[in-house]
Amino acid sequence: MKRIRFGVFLAVLLPVCTGLLAAPPPAAGQELPQDISRAFSAAGVQMLKQKPPLSDFTLPLLSGGTQSLDSLRGKVVFLNFWATWCPPCRAEMPAMEKLYQKFKNDGLAFFTVNIQEDKKDVEAFMKEFGLSFPVALDFKGEAAAMYGVRGIPTTYIIDRDGRIIAAAVGGREWDSAEMLRAFTLLMRND
Repeated sequence: MKRIRFGVFLAVLLPVCTGLLAAPPPAAGQELPQDISRAFSAAGVQMLKQKPPLSDFTLPLLSGGTQSLDSLRGKVVFLNFWATWCPPCRAEMPAMEKLYQKFKNDGLAFFTVNIQEDKKDVEAFMKEFGLSFPVALDFKGEAAAMYGVRGIPTTYIIDRDGRIIAAAVGGREWDSAEMLRAFTLLMRND
């Protein structure tokens, strides 16, 4: 049984990792302006030189229904993998809520993915912290594996064209002045 699971893991993860490493560079004119790259770097978020396309997945939402990553194309996406038991995840959640509230009406979509936890535990956590952003439930950890998540929290910033432009592993102050400036510049970029 372990060989089958490992085989499935490799079948899913290897193409994603290969795609991240071998993705073609964006076409001319699709590079982010330098001020946006500098702003995210100053805020402690690593900008990716290669901007790989997304691998789509669909997950159930805590609030009901489902959400696919592909359905958010045309918006800037804050893709965050987390768990309720993770201290850095817990620490960054209030700042994430502030970021969500500031930009949710400006085209920033949150797709936060809880990894392998019970729905009732996630509901209790969201209520305890007063969080309102959408949460998807990755009961089997398949979406996290697809994106090569090794540590949590892991966050990817995805541009309106559906390319991963930045990544952060570990907690961040998503509501810091530097971070808000970076997102303000990104949201204004067409």
